Amino acid sequence: MKKSMILTTLLLFLLTCRGMSQESDYSFEQKTNFIIFLTDDQGYNDVGCYGAKNIKTPNLDLMAKEGMRFTSFYAQPLCGPSRVALLTGSYPIRVAEPGNSKSFHPKLHPKEITIAEVLKTKGYRTACIGKWHAGETQVQMPLKQGFDYYYGTPKYNGNSKLIEQSPHRSHILRNNDTLMVVNTVEEMGQLTKKYTKEAINFIKRNKTSPFFLYLAHNMPHVPISASEQFRGKSEGGLYGDVIKELDWSMGEVLKTLREEGLEENTLVIFVSDNGPWIEEKIGDHAGSAFPLRGSKAQTWEGGVRVPAIMRWKGKIEEGLVNDELVTTMDFLPTFSEISGAKISQELTIDGKSFNDVIQNNGNSKHDKFYYYAYTHLQGVRDDQWKLVIPRVEKPGYMKWRGRKIDAVKEIQLFNLKNDKEEQHNLAYQNPEKVKELMALMEAGRIELGDHDVIGEGARFFDNDTKTKRIEEFNKWKNNIKE
Repeated sequence: MKKSMILTTLLLFLLTCRGMSQESDYSFEQKTNFIIFLTDDQGYNDVGCYGAKNIKTPNLDLMAKEGMRFTSFYAQPLCGPSRVALLTGSYPIRVAEPGNSKSFHPKLHPKEITIAEVLKTKGYRTACIGKWHAGETQVQMPLKQGFDYYYGTPKYNGNSKLIEQSPHRSHILRNNDTLMVVNTVEEMGQLTKKYTKEAINFIKRNKTSPFFLYLAHNMPHVPISASEQFRGKSEGGLYGDVIKELDWSMGEVLKTLREEGLEENTLVIFVSDNGPWIEEKIGDHAGSAFPLRGSKAQTWEGGVRVPAIMRWKGKIEEGLVNDELVTTMDFLPTFSEISGAKISQELTIDGKSFNDVIQNNGNSKHDKFYYYAYTHLQGVRDDQWKLVIPRVEKPGYMKWRGRKIDAVKEIQLFNLKNDKEEQHNLAYQNPEKVKELMALMEAGRIELGDHDVIGEGARFFDNDTKTKRIEEFNKWKNNIKE
């Protein structure tokens, strides 16, 4: 009798535990997954649904048809700053670096908080696959910045049109182990497929857990290459082949989500890190920012306004084109809001959640966006207007990095709603708007900093001097011949 009662009690206990476990598992599985599919140097015009003529991107076009396409989406004008902004939700000049530096290509301080670290507080599995370029020392690498798994290269493809023109070689790592060194154009052409395979495997391994996948492709940053399956298959030359393969990669990711039943609880984001690298030494291995002015490394719209598409089955209304001001810095607060992960009140970030924008077609929470070239504040925009302040050509303190900085001789004001091409200076007709935006510029200089100012809100975690870069600027400035 006693034994029967014990068995009955045990059975009821086990059934209760099983029910609790199933309820817990169900709740766990329903958390939203996040995928950022980041390309490198892909221009505003390098996607079919953004107007590309010789580049076909059927998977990205379908993604836009089934989701939301953005036409005022902003990154930073260069690879390193763009990645640091994306990961931390902050302007690069705010972000702390080792030794209190504020570099042209920022390197994350180990004390900085990334998207991956925020999501891990809610049990997310996290992976960085592809190009990192946010610091190369061990404490700056993905495994020390909140990622459970890493497969990719710490830096970039190179800085020349052809791989043999530069001594730089990409090292491909799995976690902390070097698997290969990319020495040939054929090996370079395998990277998109390798990253895609790794991404698919990560999704399948973690389909019963919430996950964050940061898939940061090397392409189409030069030296470019595509696998044999895609070489010579587009109307856009080798560059078109490369984009065609990236589009295939996105298609494989979306297909995997569909096959694994993950479409309705996965927010997928496609975005480029900056505008296209257009320069004589790159030649026809470059993309297009048409109809925007400028390109990579510049703060004209073509350098920072990038293609961006989001799909979240059942949550984002299909086929929408959105012109709200949204940025890569917004990923961290958006993912935090959707996942329920808390961001420390002591951490100041610049991003704003766009959850209401994508789920309710609401308005952006941004009232401004600052245009920084490296550490130089060159302009600001509000909802409609963009102010550009005077600057010199190829400033010496930027050294070789300043070669693409062009001169601006007078204050310029553009109405971006009517003139995203930045062709018509309306400063003289709108002095009050100029005054208003100049006040915003000064507020940015005080809070974030500038090439000659340390921002009150900039983060510094070390005991080193904070003025090294400003001293370099002042040395250059004092040698200018009027």
